[in-house]
Amino acid sequence: MASGELVRTALYDEHVALEANIVDFHGFELPIWYSNIKEEHLATRSGAGMFDVSHMGTFRFTGPKVKEWLESVATQKVTSITDGRCAYTHFLDGDGYIIDDMIFAVVSEQEILGVPNASMISVMWDWLNDKLPVDNSVIIKDLSPEMSIIALQGPKSEQLLTSVLGKENHVGRFRWQQIMTNTLGVSGWIQGTGYTGESGYEIFIPNSDAAKLWRSLIDAGATPVGLGARDTLRLEKGYLLSGVDFCWPQLDDSTEFLARDSWETNVPFGLDMDHDFIGKSRLESHDSNDARWWGVKYTEKGPLPRPGKEVANFAGEIIGRLSSGAPSPSLGNVGIGIGYLKGVSEGDEVMVVASPRKSVKAVVVRPPFV
Repeated sequence: MASGELVRTALYDEHVALEANIVDFHGFELPIWYSNIKEEHLATRSGAGMFDVSHMGTFRFTGPKVKEWLESVATQKVTSITDGRCAYTHFLDGDGYIIDDMIFAVVSEQEILGVPNASMISVMWDWLNDKLPVDNSVIIKDLSPEMSIIALQGPKSEQLLTSVLGKENHVGRFRWQQIMTNTLGVSGWIQGTGYTGESGYEIFIPNSDAAKLWRSLIDAGATPVGLGARDTLRLEKGYLLSGVDFCWPQLDDSTEFLARDSWETNVPFGLDMDHDFIGKSRLESHDSNDARWWGVKYTEKGPLPRPGKEVANFAGEIIGRLSSGAPSPSLGNVGIGIGYLKGVSEGDEVMVVASPRKSVKAVVVRPPFV
């Protein structure tokens, strides 16, 4: 797109019709909320929230050795993921820092579909293409411009999805399948994945099918949800946000809290050290004194935790800082945050330096918070 030109997804007119508050999000015009963040958040936790995530990318990888190749550039042991399953991975640069994370689906032994983050589509396209086998045995296609992605998340998502697309289009958690024949006539594929921690789906459809599926799911009872609640929902589950909880490249040489690696993120999935991959040596170099990703939960009232706020121990020593933080709608707006802390264990008490005048007591937790 041209410099400064904002992109509208195929659902833009639907958002306008719902009087959404639309903002510039990484060059896309997307809704931050429709009613309000808390209402949409709680509707997702109790019912079914629906998100336009068409700003995310869609890559198709094909070739006779595609699983082996992807495994060589990813932290996930891709060859262990069977057909029809989805998995999470990081991609590291030569120094071991996370460039991007991605959910991918193994369609077959010769085809994989992946979802790079919105702001990283062009970066990952260039980086992955640079790593392709010289014999052209693996090919990447960028499907992003032609595809829309609708996420349906929450305990009632299966009920709503099957009422619109039929029971044969239900897919289990971290499973993948082509969309089967349905009364709407929509095509594409569906994954049992999402960014809220709830059961649900991400539905990949041609742009021409997006509006009718969106309207049909609303008619069935789905609550449209904007980026604001998407962020608080993922924070409650402790999911990392690209460009916030890890950044690439290192943006500021004066701080250690931007570029991160997979060991530091302390995520209990997506990293398998039992294979060789780009950047692995950095992960092997850490010791127990290095900062790792943890959650903190307020145990008293005070200024809310926000990204960049320092965290101290009770001796007053700064042990890290928050990369994400907000009030938790599911916990009655108790302050929660995630960040990289040194020398702590689950249950330790710390202080969040929430303002120049006020530090707030908090406890170290391993997310999810709810």
